[in-house]
Amino acid sequence: MSVTVIGAGVSGLSIAFHLLERKLGPVTVVDRAGIAAGASGIQPGGVRQQWSTRPSCLMARESHGYYADLAGRLGSPVRARFDPCGYLFAADSEETLGRLAANVSVQHDAGVPSRLVSAAEAAALVPGLRTEGILGAAHCSEDGYFDRPRDVVEAFATAARDRGARFELASEVTAVARDGSGWRLETRTGSTMSDHLVVAAANGSIPLLAPLGFELPITSETRYLFLSEPLPTRVLDPLVIAVDRGIAVKQLADGRLLASDLQATGSPTDGQARWRARIAEQLAWLLPEADVSLPTMMCGVYDMTPDAQPIVDMLAEGLWVAAGFSGHGFMIAPSTGRVVAGGIAGDEPPEWHTAVGWKRFAAGERELESQVI
Repeated sequence: MSVTVIGAGVSGLSIAFHLLERKLGPVTVVDRAGIAAGASGIQPGGVRQQWSTRPSCLMARESHGYYADLAGRLGSPVRARFDPCGYLFAADSEETLGRLAANVSVQHDAGVPSRLVSAAEAAALVPGLRTEGILGAAHCSEDGYFDRPRDVVEAFATAARDRGARFELASEVTAVARDGSGWRLETRTGSTMSDHLVVAAANGSIPLLAPLGFELPITSETRYLFLSEPLPTRVLDPLVIAVDRGIAVKQLADGRLLASDLQATGSPTDGQARWRARIAEQLAWLLPEADVSLPTMMCGVYDMTPDAQPIVDMLAEGLWVAAGFSGHGFMIAPSTGRVVAGGIAGDEPPEWHTAVGWKRFAAGERELESQVI
């Protein structure tokens, strides 16, 4: 049984690894640019379990457990280090605090050990945080980030290659089509056949699947990250999301602050200076001791769906899609790999499979994931 995976980002590589771990294959991974050449190569490496829907929490909790022992699960060394520094969602308004409280209840039902904390408790968790105006926060001490997230993506690639995966990089797929009982891939250099096909190419999945009659409701949303120079001291350990202020900030292992303006819209040419100034202003208020500039800007792309849940489903016999991750593909890559490999093997799907199913859009059974940052 041959399987081809289109996309060498973290989701496609996790799928390839999980297939080969179960001795399904041979497996070929095809990508037009290279490993982690897309969104997987420009993301902060966060792994959190605090979400607003049960399916998101279940996927994230499973993946968190996997990431906590990534080297053991992959059976090979991983240069990246997972830091369970915690995530803190701070609220300035009663409305936002109420939403966080409702989310914590959902998280508890899914086994996530999050909790609501007072402003004073938030200050204890984040020394130096100015809490004037903060009414409370939601916190999970198990959440964290990988200091070198690209190394995680490459670790999945190495583990898949060690188990026999074949890679065709710099090979752009121009079309896919049913051919008898299998699937034919057309590239700029020729065509190949496969029994099963998994399209995990983020926004690039849209033009490949549309000619087959599958119109994916995925749109592109550009996000921007700003980096400071390394600070001489630690001013921040948990990742802090000031929900009402629209910013998120984390101090990385090398001392730099990584921050984003969650309200940033428009052209980076026109908006970069404005976003940088707004983040700096908010940081100066939240963390008075952190006197920083933000000279470096990076941009990445979210492949968004209308409900901010991914599409991970079998579209037709032997044809799968894993796309539309809405900014949390890295966080749930282990559960994505497991469910696709399990589906191809004929396993019973997990509880959360309908939330990421293709048919939910036509059936009107969407559940909005609101805690996307």
